[in-house]
Amino acid sequence: MLTDQETGTKVEVFPPGCSRVSGKNRCFRHLRVFSQPPQNQRGLFFLSLAPKNLEQGAAISNETRINERIRVKEVRLVGPSGEQVGVVRIEDALRLATEAGLDLVEVAPTAKPPVCKLMDYGKFKYEAAQKARNARRNQVNSQLKEIRFRLKIDDHDYETKKGHVIRFLEGGDKVKVMIMFRGREQSRPELGVKLLERLAEEVTEMATVESMPRQDGRNMTMVLAPTKRKHHTKSDQRRRRDQQRGETMNRQQLKDARKARRAKEAQEAEAAAKAKK
Repeated sequence: MLTDQETGTKVEVFPPGCSRVSGKNRCFRHLRVFSQPPQNQRGLFFLSLAPKNLEQGAAISNETRINERIRVKEVRLVGPSGEQVGVVRIEDALRLATEAGLDLVEVAPTAKPPVCKLMDYGKFKYEAAQKARNARRNQVNSQLKEIRFRLKIDDHDYETKKGHVIRFLEGGDKVKVMIMFRGREQSRPELGVKLLERLAEEVTEMATVESMPRQDGRNMTMVLAPTKRKHHTKSDQRRRRDQQRGETMNRQQLKDARKARRAKEAQEAEAAAKAKK
């Protein structure tokens, strides 16, 4: 530790390449570089500052604190059924949790005093994971599908492509219908509008026209939007799948019942034959 004779400021001398300058455990702020360093001392001069402390009470983890990890003097306790117990000491809250065979869970750490509830923490985490999984499953983003038509498309190809459009709309996705013009077909855009209007009219029960037909160079486009949202469509599909599984189980149960009835009839017939003998 040296003292600047001009200002009287105490500074530390660190030789070039010193690990303390770049260390992670301490914070050094550059103060001044002397043009004429003191005799027999070489290097840079830095003001040594203590590391900044964390703000008192700042959270260092997002994990929910339970039982002995709750380090406060008093908590506002809530019972297992939601009844308000009041402000109690942490020792009394832990004792009540032990007697009830439950966990003391901190549900509102920022409140003063913190709010804690008596609950089964394992069950609580399982239910929270189930809710998050259901939320992710229902959060489905719709996509923009594209179907291309030719102006002189025949009826079979038209029905095939219309089936693709219906399948996309039933899946909850938007459909961009494009008609490609070739050669002299560009001089007859009204035919393309007529074809797109025909398609929109045939799928009007499951879709609405989001973007009217418009010419874009050699192409003409129209966007169809489904009337049902995608997560509603997914829910309907899951419901139908569950119904099909239920019907399959019912059929299997009927087969098992028939098999059991036949086995019982066979046993009765065998018993009757033995009785006659």
